[in-house]
Amino acid sequence: MNSGEWFMDRGNKAIEAERMAEDTTFTGPARWAIAAGTLFAIAVAVDQLFNLRIGGYAMLEGMYLRLLAGIFLALTFLCFRFRGGISARIPWYDWLLALATLSVAGFFVLTADESLESGWEYAPPDVAVWCSIAFYALVLEGMRRAGGNVLFVIVLVFSLYPTIADRVPDPLNGFAQPFGDVVPFFMISSEACFGIPMQAFGNLVIGFILFGAVLQHTGGGRFFNDLAMALVGHHRGGAAKVAIFASGFMGSMSGSVISNVLTTGVVTIPAMKKSGFSARYAAATEACASTGGVLMPPIMGATAFVMASWLGIPYVDVMVAAVIPSALYYFGLFVQIDAYAARRGLKGIAKDQLPGLLATHREGWPYLFVFALLLFLMVAFRWETTAPFYAVVLLLILNQASTRTGFTFSSFLEMVVSVGRTLAELVAILLGIGMIVGAFQATGLTGPLATELVHAAGNSVPMLLIMGAVTSFIFGMGMTVTACYIFLAIVLAPALEQSGLNPLAVHLFILYWGMISFITPPVALGAFAAASLAGANAIAAGWEATRLGAVIYVVPFFFVVNPALIGQGAASEVAVSVVCAAVGVWFLAAAIQGYLAFVGPLGTGVLAMLMRLLLALAGLVVAAPFDGPFGLSQIELSLVGMLLAIPPALFSWRQQHPASDRVAET
Repeated sequence: MNSGEWFMDRGNKAIEAERMAEDTTFTGPARWAIAAGTLFAIAVAVDQLFNLRIGGYAMLEGMYLRLLAGIFLALTFLCFRFRGGISARIPWYDWLLALATLSVAGFFVLTADESLESGWEYAPPDVAVWCSIAFYALVLEGMRRAGGNVLFVIVLVFSLYPTIADRVPDPLNGFAQPFGDVVPFFMISSEACFGIPMQAFGNLVIGFILFGAVLQHTGGGRFFNDLAMALVGHHRGGAAKVAIFASGFMGSMSGSVISNVLTTGVVTIPAMKKSGFSARYAAATEACASTGGVLMPPIMGATAFVMASWLGIPYVDVMVAAVIPSALYYFGLFVQIDAYAARRGLKGIAKDQLPGLLATHREGWPYLFVFALLLFLMVAFRWETTAPFYAVVLLLILNQASTRTGFTFSSFLEMVVSVGRTLAELVAILLGIGMIVGAFQATGLTGPLATELVHAAGNSVPMLLIMGAVTSFIFGMGMTVTACYIFLAIVLAPALEQSGLNPLAVHLFILYWGMISFITPPVALGAFAAASLAGANAIAAGWEATRLGAVIYVVPFFFVVNPALIGQGAASEVAVSVVCAAVGVWFLAAAIQGYLAFVGPLGTGVLAMLMRLLLALAGLVVAAPFDGPFGLSQIELSLVGMLLAIPPALFSWRQQHPASDRVAET
């Protein structure tokens, strides 16, 4: 057994032990109920998205979304307990809540035609009002269990806001409505719970989450880990570089920072510690790599699909736009890890302990083939809603042809239950934050609030961006990424767009800054989760992750000012901007770690610190995505930055080649 297999086996055992300890393996009626509900919901989605019209009937979109919502919200009460967390021990009252959810959702499904024709969202009958109130309470409780108490309080406050909007001071003053009118608007209209978030889920997210889950359960995670080890494991600091690639691949599939850390961290963190990385640094590396995975195409996270629906553009456009920023982030992470390993003389993993590249490719080619099919269908045919289902079918066929990874009936059910639990959690959160959208729509506040933000920033784009970054970070600490994004897409994005910024760049900016809280204290959930696996101090790991992931703080400002960094512009302009940004990121990462690759260390002491500061400044100037002072163009400004980098480079070279060595050579 090679080291990659040993670590993967150890990781799988650790995950299984954790699941057993927490009693999260569903059995008996619960297992069958969750599996049956998940399979039925997926069948409904396939019928709707492929327009099969099984039974000669086509559902309205509202009926389709409410059916999915009813099923998965009911599963939320089967998967998540009243006090939080997942448990297979389901109390009797959670079964009743699940049945109540199906009943209330069933009412809205059966009355969808009448509701649309009679305008129930504005003038509902009494029975619809009471059913709306019941569904409102069930959504809040399901979201509390899945998303936590902080998100629950935020959504509760905003859901009640329309009832007191006329008594709130400016700039939040708006039109007030009675509670009995607000709640039916949330539950019946297409602008609240069943607006853009759920529409994105029903049309895009469900297929890609299914694909990611099947890919992981069929051995995709192991393949990408072995592929990363074969590619970079033998280089200095190879274990950490493996973590970058493996966690990046897995994060792209799962779309969740925490689950990515807990899944891949049990493999990568012990490997990093064994090869000489400190526990704190190993935890920070895993946290940063897992965070970046959610920002990396082709799958990214659920938020990216919501973004595509929000902007009314194909998801492939969001995916293409995210390529350059995510590549810059991972490049900066790679450079920092390489510098850290170089300064401490850390070696790579011995080649005889690594999986062979050819052998890995020979065993894992089906995963690459399936990815190629997925991308081809999305790019060439624009089949964004159906492409993941084709990829899932092909993956299952290829998987069952393999004696090593083929499903048994029990393992297939386990995968279905895992998919159902993931989808249930996401639906509960999306339904809840849909009320935030509905609150602003009901009060007509969106436009005036954007104008007030622009006015508060003094019509200054830099000030507005800084305000946006801080706001995104604060909300990212208390909300899920998707919830944070949707809230800020309502409140902040219009203000930034009014300032003349590219809409797609603005929405990516919000997404990036909403993600930063995963690696930034005081919250730093990704770093804290990784620290628990590494046995490191949580706060120390958080600050190390902040330093290691420093590029993520500056890259959003680069691309929101210069859309060429998201592929918007002429090919030559994009190429120049990418090269300048890459060089700037290299300098910045080298300054943070105190080692300039291909040159040498920057040493210690006051002069060394000044050289590091000068190199960091040079990096920012080289990567500056705008025309500089004194009439300098972007290219000319980048050349100035290169000149600023010469003194630190010479200083670094002298550190690597002391005078005594040069005299000895002569």
